[in-house]
Amino acid sequence: MTETGEAADVRAALLRMRRAGGLPVAFGGLLSGGRQLRISELSGTETSALRTLAITAGNGLGGKAIALSRPFSVTDYHASRVISHEYDQAVAAEGLRSVLAVPVVVRSRVRGVLYGALRQPMTLGDRPLTAAVAAARELEQSLAVRDEAHRLLALLHQPVAVDPGAWEEVREAHGELRALAPLIGDPRLRQALLTACGRIAAASGAAGTAGREGSAARELPPAAPLSPLAPRELDVLAAVASGATNAAAAQRLGLRPETVKSYLRSAMRKLGAHTRLEAVVSARRAGLLP
Repeated sequence: MTETGEAADVRAALLRMRRAGGLPVAFGGLLSGGRQLRISELSGTETSALRTLAITAGNGLGGKAIALSRPFSVTDYHASRVISHEYDQAVAAEGLRSVLAVPVVVRSRVRGVLYGALRQPMTLGDRPLTAAVAAARELEQSLAVRDEAHRLLALLHQPVAVDPGAWEEVREAHGELRALAPLIGDPRLRQALLTACGRIAAASGAAGTAGREGSAARELPPAAPLSPLAPRELDVLAAVASGATNAAAAQRLGLRPETVKSYLRSAMRKLGAHTRLEAVVSARRAGLLP
C-alpha cells in the first residue's frame, strides 16, 4: 500500500471509528493475498506489538471475522472461549482486554478487518460496534471505487484496434473514469485517472476521427481554436458521448439535470456546435474525447 493510497483509507477509517465510537485503540489492515491479513495501521496504541502481525482466517478474533464474514467482539480477549489464542502475546503486550473486529467486505470478498479495543474487560455497547461497522462500510466504498478505477485504467491502457466496437468500449470506460475521478480521495490516483483520460482522448484525436464518425464528422468545418472546456463540461460531454440522456448523465455525475443542461450548453458554445452530436464530434476531433 502506498502512503496516499489504501493505507490512507484504512487510517481514515480507524480515526472515524475511534472518534464516533469512543474507542481508545483501533488497528487494522487489508488482506495481502489468499486468506491472511497483516495489521498495518495502528491508532491509539502504546507499543508496536501489533504492527505487521499476520492474521490467518479462522485464528483469533479477526481471523474468525474473516472466516465468517461478520463482526465479532469479546469482553475479555484472554479469557474468551469463543476464539483461538494464537495472538495472545501481542494483544497482552498492548494491554488490550475488550476487542471487536469488523470485516471489510467488497463484492462478497473480505478485504480487511478493522479492530477496536478497550484496556478494561467490559462489554462493548452499541455505540462502538455501530461506529466500527459504519467505518468499515465507508472503507468498503473507497476500496470499491479504487478497484473500479484500476480496472478502467487497465482497459484504457490496452492497445485499441480500429474495430469500432473496441473504440466504443474505450469511450464508455473514458466516460466512467471521468465520472469516477471526483469520488477519488487519493490525489495521485485521481490525477492518474485524468491523465489517462487525456492521453486516450489525445491519441484518438491524433488518429483522426473522420473515419470513425462517418458523414457527421465530414460535414463539420475544419476545427477552429477552442475555448478550454471546464472539467465538468468535459465530464458531461463524455457522458453524452456514451449515449447518456441528460437525466442519466446527471445521475452518473451526481448533478441535477438542469446543471447538466447548463454545462452542455456552455460546452456546445465553446465548441461552436449547434447539436449534441456536433459537440461530441468536435470534441473528438480536437482530442478532448476518445
